[in-house]
Amino acid sequence: MGQVISPNHPTNESRDQMGKKSKRYRASLEKQPKEALPLSQAVEALKKYDSTKFDQTVEVHMRLGVDPNQADQIIRGSLVLPNGIGKTQRVVVFAKGDAAKAAEEAGADEVGQDDLAKKIKDGWTDFDVCIAAPDMMGLVGPLGRVLGPRGLMPSPRAGTVTPDVAKVVGEYKAGKVEFRNDKGGNVHAMVGKMSFDSEKLVENIKAFTNFIEGLKPQSVKGAYVRGVAICATMSPSVRVAG
Repeated sequence: MGQVISPNHPTNESRDQMGKKSKRYRASLEKQPKEALPLSQAVEALKKYDSTKFDQTVEVHMRLGVDPNQADQIIRGSLVLPNGIGKTQRVVVFAKGDAAKAAEEAGADEVGQDDLAKKIKDGWTDFDVCIAAPDMMGLVGPLGRVLGPRGLMPSPRAGTVTPDVAKVVGEYKAGKVEFRNDKGGNVHAMVGKMSFDSEKLVENIKAFTNFIEGLKPQSVKGAYVRGVAICATMSPSVRVAG
């Protein structure tokens, strides 16, 4: 399996940028494996990097052989990871009537209609997920200029436009993650925290990579998954052998 270049991978950085890295990061680079490792070993290698004072987020990065310019090769969706992500996501919901009440009972941080739309239109985006009932999209649509660039716009394909808003609220509160390939054909996702047991991180990463592998478009020619790497918020990456 080829190498995937993640935002934290040292080959993405100039020498000047590397010079500005902390001593801790440079020390971690000395421990970076030269070769791709089986997943369980890759997780152990990631955990051996010098620790920080906070619980770093662990991410998985996959380089795919897709053409992002082809509509039928866009890789987008969501899934609930088996062990959550170690973070309580802030969820807002556009709904009314019984659906609004159900969303509140499911744990939504804010539920509304025109009042919520105005708040977001005025620039408020202090949340991680936005969910909307289908009959609310006429109100939500114009908010695309605010929500779209931040990756917060509700979408049927991502499952965030749904008549069962309460169910989706529960899923995101339980650790559901969204993904969409970038312009380079890469997909990224949060898969937990460094404090997670290694086994739980492995389970989450396997769940994500297996899910992505199952989304291979029929029109893709050649290798679909071309590289996988894992990293933490302030660490170099570790390539995963496949």
